[in-house]
Amino acid sequence: MRSTEEVVESLREALAEAGVVLPSLGVDPVTGASGEPFALVALGRCNVRTAERLTAVLRGERPPVGSYAVDVRDGRMGEVCGHVGARVRLRPLGGGREWECPSDGLRQAPPDAVLRERVRCINQEARLP
Repeated sequence: MRSTEEVVESLREALAEAGVVLPSLGVDPVTGASGEPFALVALGRCNVRTAERLTAVLRGERPPVGSYAVDVRDGRMGEVCGHVGARVRLRPLGGGREWECPSDGLRQAPPDAVLRERVRCINQEARLP
């Protein structure tokens, strides 16, 4: 039987692979002191964005909330902000009106394209009065 610390580390790695970070993940100090069979894993607190991402991962929704995708119908890039049935809600990187796209009409956005778009948005905001 693996120790509680090993289980917690394994869970941390699996969550990281899915793009979810729970900063307070650890062994519950009260139950951890009482002995191995009774130790509990403290999942800790997280913000709403992390909770959304965890929900998407548990439901098997792809692409996961918080990732970046390209709508192949028109080439627009957006951040995945939710799932509605077989459709995915996307938000433009610089803000603006969300749109929906069929999940099979998306491809993962290349990291360099995401970086370019984010820099473009920041530069555009800097020029505003």
